[in-house]
Amino acid sequence: MNFLSLFVLIPLLMMLGLALSKNMKQIRTVAVVGSTIQLLLAIGTVVLYLQERVAGNTDEMLFVAKTMWFAPLNIHYAVGVDGISVAMLLLSAIIVFAGVFASWKIQPLPKEFFLWLILLSIGVFGFFISIDLFTMFMFYEVALIPMYLLIGVWGSGNKNYSAMKLTLMLMGGSAFLLVGILGIYFHSSVDGNFTMNILEIAKNNAIPPFVQNYLFPLTFVGFGVLGAMFPFHTWSPDGHASAPTAVSMLHAGVLMKLGGYGCFRVAIYLMPQAAQELAWICLILTGISVGYGAFSACVQKDLKYINAYSSVSHCGLVLFAILMLNTTAMTGAVLQMLSHGLMTALFFALIGMIYGRTHTRMITEMGGLMKIMPFLSVCYVIAGFASLGLPGLSGFIAEMTIFVGSFQHTDTFHRVLTILACTSIVITAVYILRVVGKLLYGKVQNEHHRELTDATWFEKLSAVTLIVAVAGLGSVPGWISDMISKSITTIIERL
Repeated sequence: MNFLSLFVLIPLLMMLGLALSKNMKQIRTVAVVGSTIQLLLAIGTVVLYLQERVAGNTDEMLFVAKTMWFAPLNIHYAVGVDGISVAMLLLSAIIVFAGVFASWKIQPLPKEFFLWLILLSIGVFGFFISIDLFTMFMFYEVALIPMYLLIGVWGSGNKNYSAMKLTLMLMGGSAFLLVGILGIYFHSSVDGNFTMNILEIAKNNAIPPFVQNYLFPLTFVGFGVLGAMFPFHTWSPDGHASAPTAVSMLHAGVLMKLGGYGCFRVAIYLMPQAAQELAWICLILTGISVGYGAFSACVQKDLKYINAYSSVSHCGLVLFAILMLNTTAMTGAVLQMLSHGLMTALFFALIGMIYGRTHTRMITEMGGLMKIMPFLSVCYVIAGFASLGLPGLSGFIAEMTIFVGSFQHTDTFHRVLTILACTSIVITAVYILRVVGKLLYGKVQNEHHRELTDATWFEKLSAVTLIVAVAGLGSVPGWISDMISKSITTIIERL
């Protein structure tokens, strides 16, 4: 068995362990041990990948293995990783690990909650290791389905509406995606030997340009819906606002990255001519996402809604960079996926911890928290600084790489869009500093808040894990940037 399959097998064993668990202690033990093993496996995969590259292995995908699954349609369970997918696996493992500790006291039905959460992680890990279109789509659906129950049962506020809206819109995106995948399959070969394998489809290069012009919008929009691309973004703020803490962390930190990764791996890689031809349309939509998300965050009063609209802006920036179709910008897109995943997961973890104490998410009802809960407040400031792009943290590296890559286009259209996207940094600074000033340094609005306690040990572990990752990516970005850019080069060569 290929060791990449352990990313799917370990969560399955965790689900079995959870099903057999009799009490809260056993549930927590299974979740902690399983997520720790996954994190170590992800770190080990990064080390092995880098060792292979240093040793001179120039294959497009490493650790490739495939097993026939359904012969009539030539569907394989096929796995393999490059620099992009290795980085995504590490991101997912870090957030799952932090999410377990953020959900330490989840009520009600803790066993069922962790079962669905682990099922979601199976879909995420399986998606990133798949190099077969059908298995990729299957894992994509596995990641989406648990969201309805996780929000509808364990969520808050108008949770039923939010869960239904999220599910319907993402399933609508899946419908577009399925049509696109079938179109790619039936044009994957000139000799009638059709395949779902991404590497073989790229090698055959058999999809006619006029067919690409139809299939590219379907696949890009299909994945773009999950990446909160305008005007298909409306599910995201409502879904985030109603979801429990760990689900928000996984949802914003990892699940939305499936959209950006899919655009890389399927839309751009398999249909390069259409990408060149139609990129300008999608660029306008993603440019709107960047500005709209930032401006919308400025007028929100609910902490989760502020962070949700911030995610729309930052994820819009990912798709914006992908469509620039050059190595620098696309490297920045992957760095932005990593950066946004880590800092957004940190934001939602902290918001959940603050809400658990104050029982409100409205910034107008809180103030002076820096004196009351200094640890959580300092962590929130660090997350805010990462979001607005402070040098030394992950946001700066990602956004600077994107904008440098975007400015490599010398035509007026790309320059104007890039300048407009750059203004989002200013707007981000406005709403982040507004929240920090009001929430942490303002006057205490509720006298009962003075009696609140600071973070517990498991909350500190969750927050510190994410802060170390954010600071590490921002301070020592060279190795991961090189790893990513070498993989992006293979995509660029097809354009």
